[in-house]
Amino acid sequence: MRRMYQKYVLLFNMNYTIRKSLIEDLADILCLRDEAREYMRENGNLHQWPVGYPPEDTFISDIESGNSYIVENSNGIPVGTFAFLPCPEPTYQTIYKGKWLAEDLPYYVIHRIASKSSEHGIMEAVLEFCFSKTDNIRIDTHDDNKTMQHILLKNGFTYCGIIYLKNGDERLAYQKVINNGQQVHL
Repeated sequence: MRRMYQKYVLLFNMNYTIRKSLIEDLADILCLRDEAREYMRENGNLHQWPVGYPPEDTFISDIESGNSYIVENSNGIPVGTFAFLPCPEPTYQTIYKGKWLAEDLPYYVIHRIASKSSEHGIMEAVLEFCFSKTDNIRIDTHDDNKTMQHILLKNGFTYCGIIYLKNGDERLAYQKVINNGQQVHL
């Protein structure tokens, strides 16, 4: 039976509905995280998201702060999740071997995106949703995450340099800025 969250529906396109996550979605979010990890391992990304990461309490915090979203297919089945957070992102304050496209403009960050590998077009739906809220998005990914790097470049993101997570792990940083319908490039 399809769950009804009409007051939470934020975007509906022909394939997906995006809505704010509820605490009741936590089990689905953790399953999506684990499935995404398995996909990464199968595709040569052996180090990003070790078992138990991101931790459950991070997802709970995202839900409680209103920054967690669920992507449902046309049957109402959760097929993706992500966090969409306003700036500042502490780990983005310093970028190495490059620079951000628009350092002084407010931005949003997409984190913790996970989806079912059997579904296609989820990232495009997520980006459509996010760019309906802002014209400046930053995102980072692991050097081994070739799938995400490809998707970001295919969707007009620019590689900006390297950032370091709180634990010291290196990540590739990307940004896309749209001004008056014009995309900004480095």
